Amino acid sequence: MKNILIVDDDQAVAEMLSEVVKAMGKHPITAANGREGLEKFQEHSVDLVITDLKMPEMDGNVLLKEIKRIDKDAVVIVLTGYPSVDTAVETIKDGAYDYLNKPLKVAEIEVVIERALERKSLAKSLAFFKGANWALIISVPIWLILGIILASILR
Repeated sequence: MKNILIVDDDQAVAEMLSEVVKAMGKHPITAANGREGLEKFQEHSVDLVITDLKMPEMDGNVLLKEIKRIDKDAVVIVLTGYPSVDTAVETIKDGAYDYLNKPLKVAEIEVVIERALERKSLAKSLAFFKGANWALIISVPIWLILGIILASILR
């Protein structure tokens, strides 16, 4: 089951997102602020982070940067009730997958969550295939050398 970390100081929003995530067959993990969210990100295997931008103790932008420092491939969706073009640009530059305005529409958040999880899955697959390519690149010369040695011994 996919774990989705929801970080929002507005309990009503966190509960609504938790219900949406559960209805999608995913497991929600909630945190009331950025600091708690960072702790839970480090404690659990998290497939997706959904975070509010403006929160006490640690805002969503700092949380985003900290999560990306820990895991550059982490997928983070940022929510805000105070949208601005500058904030959206900064958030995307810092590595957010998406930037959504509150109030949220359930259908919209479901689509964004599914797309974000697909991206995470594709990134994992790509990493596997990159590793497999390197294994082939490294193993081919070894097998050639072993073949040459074996051929010279059998003569």
